Amino acid sequence: MTQVEALQAALAGEHAALYGVGVAGGKLSGAKFQAASELDERHRRQRDKLTDLLTAAGETPAAAEPAYDLPLVVTTPATATALILLIERRLTAVYADLVEAAEQEPVRALAIQYLLTTAATQTTWGGAPTAFPGTV
Repeated sequence: MTQVEALQAALAGEHAALYGVGVAGGKLSGAKFQAASELDERHRRQRDKLTDLLTAAGETPAAAEPAYDLPLVVTTPATATALILLIERRLTAVYADLVEAAEQEPVRALAIQYLLTTAATQTTWGGAPTAFPGTV
C-alpha cells in the first residue's frame, strides 16, 4: 500500500466514522452524548487534515458516501456505545496501516498521533487497552 492509498483509506474511514458516530449519538444522552459530540468534532478535524494532505499531494480526496451500512443495528445506548467502540477499533487498524505506508515524516507523525488517539478513545467507550493498537 502506498502512502496515498493509505491516506485515502484513512479518509474513507473518517467519513464512515462521522456517519456512524452521528447515528450513535442519536441514541445517547447526558455525558455520553457530550462525549460522542466531542468525538464527532475530532473526526471532522482529522477528516479535514487528511483531505488537506491529499490535496497538497495533488490527489483528489475520496468523497463521503451518502450513507453507510452499519455493522450493527443501533437502537439503544448500549448498541450505540458498541458501534462507537467498533468504529474506533477499525480506525486504529487503518491508522496502523498509514504508519506503515507513510513515506514522509510529517505523515508518519500524524498517523501515529491519530493511531494513539483512536486507541485511547477505545478505553473511553469500554474497550480494553492492547499492547499493539491497530493489530489484529
